[in-house]
Formats: sequence, C-alpha cells, structure tokens
Amino acid sequence: MGGLALLLAVQDSTGSYTQAGFATAVFGIANVLAAPWRARAVDRFGQRIALTTMASGQAAGFIALALITEAESVADIWFLVLSAVVGLTAPPLGAAMRMLWASLTTAGDQRTKAFSIDAVCEELLFVGGPVIITAVIVASSPSIGLWVTAAAVSLGTAAMTSSASSGALRGTGGSGAQGDRPLRQPGFARVLVVLLGVGGVLGVAEIAAPATAAERDAVSASGWLLAAFAGGSALGGFLYGQLNLKSGIGKRLFALCVSMGLAAVFVSQLDTLGLFAAGLALIGLFLAPSLITGYLIADTIVPDTSRTEASTWINTSVNLGASLASAAAGLVIDRSGAWLALLLVGAIALVLASAVPFTRLRKIESPADHAPDRGEQG
Repeated sequence: MGGLALLLAVQDSTGSYTQAGFATAVFGIANVLAAPWRARAVDRFGQRIALTTMASGQAAGFIALALITEAESVADIWFLVLSAVVGLTAPPLGAAMRMLWASLTTAGDQRTKAFSIDAVCEELLFVGGPVIITAVIVASSPSIGLWVTAAAVSLGTAAMTSSASSGALRGTGGSGAQGDRPLRQPGFARVLVVLLGVGGVLGVAEIAAPATAAERDAVSASGWLLAAFAGGSALGGFLYGQLNLKSGIGKRLFALCVSMGLAAVFVSQLDTLGLFAAGLALIGLFLAPSLITGYLIADTIVPDTSRTEASTWINTSVNLGASLASAAAGLVIDRSGAWLALLLVGAIALVLASAVPFTRLRKIESPADHAPDRGEQG
C-alpha cells in the first residue's frame, strides 16, 4: 500500500510525476539501505520494542506526508525528506514473522510448511494491497490513502507484537557476538548472490508485463499479466509446502533458480498475449519456493541471535536484484523489446545459480539430522 499511496499523493500535490518518482525512489532506497540495521535492532531489543518503535516512526512519516500534501507552497525537498523517513523506519514485519514461525515450529517439514503459508500470504498481500489503496484513493483522496496506510502499519504491527509468541522474543540485549552476523557465516554471501538472479527475473518480469501489453495495444491487460505472475508464485509457494522433499536445501535452491532462469528464457520466445500470461505464471511458480528455500537456508546457516537480520538480507538481495534488473530492462526494452530483456536475465540467473554453496550446506545439514532444533535447546 505504502509505495503506491506515496506516489499518487506526491503527484497529486505537486502535479509532477518526476517529483513523485523521485520521492518513491528515495523511499525505496532508504528502505533497502536501512533494512539490515532495522533487523539487527529487532534481534537485539526484541520484537515488541523494536517493531513498535519503527511502526510509530513510519506511521508518523505517512501522516506528515498526508498533511503537507494538503498544504500550499510546500518546498519539494520536504516530500523527499519524509519519503526517506518512511523508508528508513519501515518495520521488517516479514522477517519478524518468519522468526515467529521458527520459534513455533520444529526444523524440517513443519517449518517448510509454515514458511510456505507465509510466502503465499505475502503474495496475496502484494496483489491485494495496491487494489485496496487504489479503491480508497479513488473514493476519497490521495492524502486519505496515506492516513489509511499509517493506520494499517500501526494496527497491524500492534496486533502482531501484542501476541504472546512475539512478546517472548525479547532479543539478545546486545549479547550476540560479531561472529554471529549473517554475512560472516561461510556460504551465506554466496546464497545472496544466487538470489540476486531470482530478484533479477522478478524485476524484469514486472517491467516486461506492461511493456508486452503495450506492444500489442492491450495496456488494460497489464494488470492481468501481473496477476498471473503473482498467482503463479502463490501457487508455487502452496505446492512447495505440501511436498515432502528429501533433497538438501542447497540442491533445491539450485534446481529452483535454474528452473526460473530457464522459464524466463522460454517465455521470452512466446508471441501471443495468452501464452505470455501463462509463461509469466510459470516463472512465478518458482519465485515463492526460491524465497522459501532462501529463508530456510538462513534459518539453518545463521545463529539464533541473527535470524531476523539473515531473513532481511535474503529480502534485500532479491530487492536489489529486482531494482538493478528493472533499470537495465527499461533500456533493453526501449531498444529491442521485452523478449530480449527476459532472455538476458534468464541467462544471468542460470549463471548466478552456480554460486550455491553445496559443500557448506551439506556440512551443516548432516549434523542437524541427528541433533535437536536450535530453537528447542536449553
């Protein structure tokens, strides 16, 4: 909800899509840059304190934006400053929720199913959020959209942190060692490299869908194409949680990322809009399972004291890949069409998949088969 509400409110107030685009970019960049530190704060101070503080800050930022969009003669710099505030203070609810799942489940099939449910719910939110906020803005005004977004982040965070399971995660209080940091764990950085390719395919698919619709004079089909992509991802996440997979998580990550890359290459050769929609659903089928596997690896490879930060790094890697690919895809699409952008990003994803740290993951998984789950020790 937040990104779209911000974009429409700033554009309505300034009359400039350029200014609105800058504000949205500042929001996104601030969000990505601050993500590891916000997650580290959650691991250190606990969910109730850290998430409530961040949600309060972001809600205040949205409210301030709503107020200045209704004011007159406001300097453009304030839209950028407040956009940075709502990006910097965004509470990492997704990563925190996966930490809750980890505390409530045992390692193995049960946790995989939990992460799958979580991934499907997130996909549905990404589909439903923009629809809801657009309806609110159409029925009222862009500034009301910002007020509604502020209420959503405040009430949603409060509902989560008021639960007993969230309150039980009180944090390390700064007792975690520097060696526990996710990026210091052997093999973790290579997992992030692999997921850059997944994010790249995601970013190009989201640009290629409206571009392909426009090429065929069917701009109105853009939403349906993106819905097919998100629907495929939701279905993939659901099916992944139902399968009783015995292969190691390293092999699974490799297979999923290779499949996603191959699917992108295949879809780049499809001509008709109907087949392209089905192709996007096929690409999406591997998106949520790839993310779920990344979260499971983070849960396996990183100590308890840094799990929220590790999960956030997974998201950051995918988001970075999507952002870089989106920027490059625009140039490629303008010159050669969406098909070449999909072909290139599919090939890149195939290359990056080779970075999976198979040996490291096998060493970690083998002892785990005979040891109690870390969350149950002590």
